[in-house]
Amino acid sequence: MAQKSTIYKVELSVSDKDRHYYETHKITVAKHPSETDERLMVRLLAFALHAHEQLEMTKGLSTDDEPDIWQKSLSGELELWIALGLPSEKILRQSSGKSKDVIIYSYGSTAQMWWEKVNDNTMRFDNLAVFNLSETDTSALSALANRSMKVQVNIQDGDVMLSVDDNIVYVTPVRWK
Repeated sequence: MAQKSTIYKVELSVSDKDRHYYETHKITVAKHPSETDERLMVRLLAFALHAHEQLEMTKGLSTDDEPDIWQKSLSGELELWIALGLPSEKILRQSSGKSKDVIIYSYGSTAQMWWEKVNDNTMRFDNLAVFNLSETDTSALSALANRSMKVQVNIQDGDVMLSVDDNIVYVTPVRWK
């Protein structure tokens, strides 16, 4: 029998001084059976970094033709495609053709090798941005995962402070492209 997703209830308060965005989002996140706490928390971080009233979590791991997070215009056009991990060159090419803007958040021990492999082939995509999250940061984020969370995210000058209860993690995404 197939395992079911685990449901996480998240109250995400975002104070983004860089974009002058201050809102609280109540999000229900379905954690795929093969998804780690680290990946779940990276998804929440990516959502916070681009928070918008039309930003949505997608089916993510369970579909190949959708990003982890997207934002569509009121007329249904794909404005923002956010993917996590180390997508193939094919996925980078396809997503760049489908969406106005594409953002990749890479993480993990092989992220640097992945970037060295795909970097040259991404230069033609003007709408693509790639950020890397250190293993230290994502490991610390994974320790915060809880099925019912109140998450406070403060963003200023590209630095991120994420807190759950009395635990605080500082994250600095590094822009590779």
